[in-house]
Amino acid sequence: MYNFLKGRLVVVRLCLLASALVLVAIGIAAIYSVGHPAEPSPASQTVGLANLWKKQLVFAAIGVLVFIAVNLANYRRFGAVSYWIYAFVLLLLGLLLVGRYVVQLPFVPARHGTHRWITFTIGGRDLPSVQPSEICKLAYILALAWYLRYRSNYRNFKALIGPFILTLVPMVLILFEPDLGTILLMMPILFAMLFVAGAKVKHLLLIVLLAVLVSPLMWFFMKDYQRTRVSSVLLQSSWIRQKAEQNPTLGKILVGSKFSTKLWKDDLGFHLIRSKFAVASGGAKGYGFRRGPFIKYNFLPTRHNDFIFAVIAHQWGFLGCLGLLGLYVILIGCGLEIAGNNTDPFGRLLAVGIVAMFAVEVIVNVSMTVGLMPITGLTLPLVSYGGSSLLVSMAAVGLLNNVGRCRPFSVARKA
Repeated sequence: MYNFLKGRLVVVRLCLLASALVLVAIGIAAIYSVGHPAEPSPASQTVGLANLWKKQLVFAAIGVLVFIAVNLANYRRFGAVSYWIYAFVLLLLGLLLVGRYVVQLPFVPARHGTHRWITFTIGGRDLPSVQPSEICKLAYILALAWYLRYRSNYRNFKALIGPFILTLVPMVLILFEPDLGTILLMMPILFAMLFVAGAKVKHLLLIVLLAVLVSPLMWFFMKDYQRTRVSSVLLQSSWIRQKAEQNPTLGKILVGSKFSTKLWKDDLGFHLIRSKFAVASGGAKGYGFRRGPFIKYNFLPTRHNDFIFAVIAHQWGFLGCLGLLGLYVILIGCGLEIAGNNTDPFGRLLAVGIVAMFAVEVIVNVSMTVGLMPITGLTLPLVSYGGSSLLVSMAAVGLLNNVGRCRPFSVARKA
């Protein structure tokens, strides 16, 4: 049971685990605060939020067991079955699409216009939901790292077809759920792993150039609400909103229909505006734990999940945000140290993929909270409420620990 404490890089791995556990604790505290404000508030403001911290605490306990479980065997054993894990996750993603487009399945419920979860019911009670797109992130990294461990799989442009097929198949399936956040996550992971594997930079730059040229065409295939989410970064400017109202063509390009500032502020701009108010009102030190108007009142509906960073900024201010981001820097730094000290191509690529996943999730979530990126629904790893997200993140931390302690024996010089 204590195998995860043995092996190499003990100090680095203890720092990795400590930072992850502190982040989980911060998340539980923030979730508790939104359901239990220090100042009296109408019961309707916290309905459904009071007991979420208990569920997250249970998920955290299971997450620790998952962390230990993935350290019971050498990480290369996971690589050997990575394609099977990847195929199983694709099957789950396909099941979601069947429930959305082909036949209504009782265990694939619709939530907020999407079909992202699988929920089974026993004895009239719903079991915890499973989100396959969350599991897909880790399954994809495992499969891609196992594929890229051979040099011939990435050194010429034609060889990049395989990695891109591994990436595009789940991206297309997730696109139709839809889940924009996970889609945005996968390409940066691919490029980070290809770069570290040794793919030629000119090939990667050529692919980026092609993507930039094709992206304007993709805009016209987006649904109206998807366009509005992306263009909301620009619509924060009152000058652009005014021009969009005056010019129907510009408004249609930005949101797919006639633009109205009032409708935007009441709909997809609502969360963004309130999130920025919550962050800004925190100031340097914040209102304090369980205090502040955004804790007391229901100004920000998803404050326990996608916008939990805004809650942390509101309560603990700029200094609290620096501390939170500092923990992520420690987590990512430990992951890079583990990657750099492993001579096995699969182990190094696995560590880099997980580090890239955490880094992109943090950057995207924080950026969307303060209005620098579109609102995508990507959670803050280890902090946001959600069982699937937390368990996958703890499994990822466990794999990093496994890679760090199990470097294979080698008599060759360092690559």
